[in-house]
Amino acid sequence: MERFRRFIQFISAFVANSRLWITPSNPIYTGPIKQICFPGLNCYSCPAAISSCPLGALQNVLASLKMNLQLGKPGLGLYILGSLGMMGAVVGRAPCAWFCPFGLFQDILYKLVPVPKLPFWRPLAWGRYVFLFLFVIILPVFVLDAAGFGQTWFCKFICPAGTLEAGLPLLAIDSGLRSAVGALFFSKLALLMLFIMWSMVNHRPFCRAVCPLGLIFGLFNRVSWLQLRFNRDVCVECHACEIICPTGVSFADGRDDINSTKCIRCMRCFNLCPGGAITVEFSKTRRRSRGEGCTCHQEQG
Repeated sequence: MERFRRFIQFISAFVANSRLWITPSNPIYTGPIKQICFPGLNCYSCPAAISSCPLGALQNVLASLKMNLQLGKPGLGLYILGSLGMMGAVVGRAPCAWFCPFGLFQDILYKLVPVPKLPFWRPLAWGRYVFLFLFVIILPVFVLDAAGFGQTWFCKFICPAGTLEAGLPLLAIDSGLRSAVGALFFSKLALLMLFIMWSMVNHRPFCRAVCPLGLIFGLFNRVSWLQLRFNRDVCVECHACEIICPTGVSFADGRDDINSTKCIRCMRCFNLCPGGAITVEFSKTRRRSRGEGCTCHQEQG
């Protein structure tokens, strides 16, 4: 399944960025398909992007919320919230493992760069809540300019995917933009370089410590249609699931729930578990397990 997941990751990255005819006079696609939210972190301003980033779209809605309310146009972004909610309700945080181009980028760096790997400091996972509630929700809604508009704080000041997919390519194809480069771009470039180096020694550090979109999907993990189950009674305590988990979910030792917000549903633990202690279920009905007729099909209480 791991090879199949990698194949889906590459296909998804290509589909999301399949605009191949790019010119300096028309660097960003703005056609009707751009209204669709891609289920992953893929910058709207990427010259090759044919869809929108749901995180950027959500910030735009929140940044213009006060002005729209004053004009009698609620503009609550129900389509964006609905697309996030629908995806999360069905598969939880699976888009992070299967569709997100920036997740694939981190996977490649971690696997291919031959440097010593370091443990991830678990308290950094709380950073996701700070970035979601502060930079995606609170600041765009409440820090407004004289006209009543907010800013897309996370996209503008933090997002390394935007720098990689949009900032650098746009500078490469538009010479006029290069003369306008200032401190903000260089600060974001420094952040991108930080995450690149961090991804070489830690598996998916951006996903684990920062990504607000991953947290939004992750909040659905315990209630989504797709569920993982862990039966401790048949666990052989090899801890292979912890070693192979790209986001460090430690459910075998009881520190995390198997459907924690950190789980990206990559299914690596399910495929690797030698005792069949992990099962995949859809809603209340078991659909797939690692062995027929064994006790691993029972739900953990």
